[in-house]
Amino acid sequence: MHRAPHHRSRSRRGAAAALLAASMAASLLGGTAATARPAPDPSSPRATTLSLPSPPGGANVRVLVFHASATEESPTVDAGIAAIEQIGLTGPAAGRFRTEATDDASVFTNAKKLGRYNAVVFLTGGGDVLDPEQEAGLEAYMEAGGGFVGVHDAARTEPYSDWFTGLVGARPTTSPATVQRAVVEVGDRQHPATKGLPLNWKRPDKWFNWAVNPSGSVHTVARLKESSYQPGQGANGWDRPVSWCRDYDGGRSFYTGMGGTADSYAETDFRDHLRGALAWTSRTSRADCKATITANYTAERVTQPNQPGQNDQIGEPHGLVTAPDGRILYIGRGGADSSQPVVTDWNNPDIGKGRGEIHVYDPKTKKVTLAGALTVFGNKGGGDELTKVEEGLLGIELDPDFMTNGWVYLHYTPHSRINRDTHMAERYVSRFTLDLATDKLDLASEKVLLKWPVQIHSCCHAGGGMAFDSKGNLYIATGDNNSSGFSGGYSGNNPQPNFKGVSFADARRTAGNTNNLNGKILRIHPEDDGTYTLPEGNLFTGEEPDEGGGKTRGEIYVMGVRNPARIFVDRTTDILYAGWVGPDAGSPSTTWGPAKYDTFAAITTAGNHGWPYCMGNKQPYRDRNLPDPNTPLGWYDCDAPKNESPNNDGLVNLPPITANTIWYSPQGGGPDYPRDAAGIPSYKVEEQKLLLPWLKGGGQATMNGPVYRYDAEKSDPAVRWPSYWDGKWFVGDFYDGDQPRHAVLTDPKTVGKGGVPVHAETLKKIIPVGTDGIRNLMDWKFAPDGSLYVLDYGRGFFTSDSRSALWRVTYKGGEPTPAAGQLARKAAAQ
Repeated sequence: MHRAPHHRSRSRRGAAAALLAASMAASLLGGTAATARPAPDPSSPRATTLSLPSPPGGANVRVLVFHASATEESPTVDAGIAAIEQIGLTGPAAGRFRTEATDDASVFTNAKKLGRYNAVVFLTGGGDVLDPEQEAGLEAYMEAGGGFVGVHDAARTEPYSDWFTGLVGARPTTSPATVQRAVVEVGDRQHPATKGLPLNWKRPDKWFNWAVNPSGSVHTVARLKESSYQPGQGANGWDRPVSWCRDYDGGRSFYTGMGGTADSYAETDFRDHLRGALAWTSRTSRADCKATITANYTAERVTQPNQPGQNDQIGEPHGLVTAPDGRILYIGRGGADSSQPVVTDWNNPDIGKGRGEIHVYDPKTKKVTLAGALTVFGNKGGGDELTKVEEGLLGIELDPDFMTNGWVYLHYTPHSRINRDTHMAERYVSRFTLDLATDKLDLASEKVLLKWPVQIHSCCHAGGGMAFDSKGNLYIATGDNNSSGFSGGYSGNNPQPNFKGVSFADARRTAGNTNNLNGKILRIHPEDDGTYTLPEGNLFTGEEPDEGGGKTRGEIYVMGVRNPARIFVDRTTDILYAGWVGPDAGSPSTTWGPAKYDTFAAITTAGNHGWPYCMGNKQPYRDRNLPDPNTPLGWYDCDAPKNESPNNDGLVNLPPITANTIWYSPQGGGPDYPRDAAGIPSYKVEEQKLLLPWLKGGGQATMNGPVYRYDAEKSDPAVRWPSYWDGKWFVGDFYDGDQPRHAVLTDPKTVGKGGVPVHAETLKKIIPVGTDGIRNLMDWKFAPDGSLYVLDYGRGFFTSDSRSALWRVTYKGGEPTPAAGQLARKAAAQ
């Protein structure tokens, strides 16, 4: 290592250097105008930029460590220089480099010296350390394609420079006084600075709070979990970046808020973090530092408003699926055009009659075709739960061989099968054939695979989603369709009332019943002749001899779900992802149990996910029973639940309940409570702990999304989302306030076992919220080209309106940097 002599003075400081250093320390921490040095005049002419090689440095990689400070030199400098020197001397030969260190800022006006460095590291202690000519030299270095790494106090350097603010990405509001141990959530699993780090990285440091959150303008590779330490005044909240990068002004900039202690540089993981940052900035490896920058995404509405009196573009949006050739098929549930009559009188044969429409959007022609419509029970308009209805055309999926056979699976409630006397209907899963040349659906081709009874006296939780796994098994999400209004919005476990002998307030009759197909996720294997077989590994075989036999259905894969409107199977792993809406209680009850929880679950095996016995991470409800359902009985046992409802015709002894991955209420995300000796939560709001602080509800309706899989060969580089998102699970909500619209990471060690996500990041600027954005998210799927299609429901209910639309979100950030041809060593291109 070569370390240049220390040169403390600068031509513009002269004898005032010591006094200025003290005042600068105050100004960086919010000092008053009386104690802060006046900012340089931004209108003053800049020095002539240097003539530097582009990109700077070469195959004989050199890294400059600059450590000047306007105050006393930081005690971390020697440790930092030694660590960087050691990093450069170790590891694979293709990534090694020579380290030189100096506090002499004149290096930034010496083109010959500066031009030989592949990257510059700022280990500065804060303050104004560059004069205008020197800053112009650093700017010229970046414009030539240089690399910059800022460590900790570098964010306090050059406080008057907007350009330097952009270079480091953010400024701190306070100086950390103490070292605290905290959890760093490492969300970027591909960048060389983070790919080998723990998902939850626990380490001590001094932690800055940021004046302005840089998320969206930089690419964050790691966040700090604020609940794991005491952030003090100016806390940033759950979205708390700590390390980030960006392509800046022609070069590459990486900043980490870690490294505030000398001990940091002895940590193996922190050294690996710096090693990866230096690899990217010095051009010995490539990385994507554009993937989460908002400006790189474009959301475009691709369908137009319907013509008056027609649904030529879109029905009441309810689901979409992407075909292998890029076509998008999307369905309308059955709500009428606002100009059409709505029949709610059960004496009228046309009660609830609607059209469940299937549209096809072809991105090659940008044309929409109305493929066909089914006559469904699904059009009764709004009102209370004994008036409105959410039946209709509920789900769509394409056969794995769709491009050969044109088979489309539809999940719907045919109007012809309703019983107006008993208020019962049948739900169908049918296969139809689409003419691939004309995009028209052959309604006469219907093959009914599966049908089952549903009560339609009350609404609203019909489910509907469908998905195929890699083995050709079809998953079918069904809702329990019971009202929670007769249990105060808590567990839907009131045996009364009923209509013509069928309870419509007791989810133990449906979701909690092993012999009922409602409130479930079914799994079948469709056969070419229009029948189905049962794959191995479902929750039941249908032949269980338990309790006398005849009390299970072999189609059930998951029981205990309320309204799984959207499901997704990641065919890379065959993990099932689902989300369902909870009941309506606005707050927890020490008598009855948890507030309404909307739920997401990553499901790796058949199981019981709790409703109506337990919610969230196995938080039980209170039992109630006849003769007085308003009198509480005991708490349900989540490990050994029993269905003792008089409306149950399945097993009494149920499978144990599996904890879920994400749950949220009006109080926040992942509410949890202290538990007594019997394991019963206190359900006191003042005692709650929020395990998932990045979301909350209020009005809430889960809309589960896809897991993105990057495909370099089949996708389109001009529009595809980058590989950064590969493996991330997209979770959202119909509403766009504090509700989720996030990409999350799960831990492979705990996924499917109730482990909560280890990282989340908002998508609300990429998939824009608000009046002119995608305000009411109804479904979202990635197309084969790597772009994302999203359905916006519109601004009314039980109809389509001018805001009902199909959108497409594309990425234009380009490939990782540096370009392959600009790597310092060609061997590192692998």
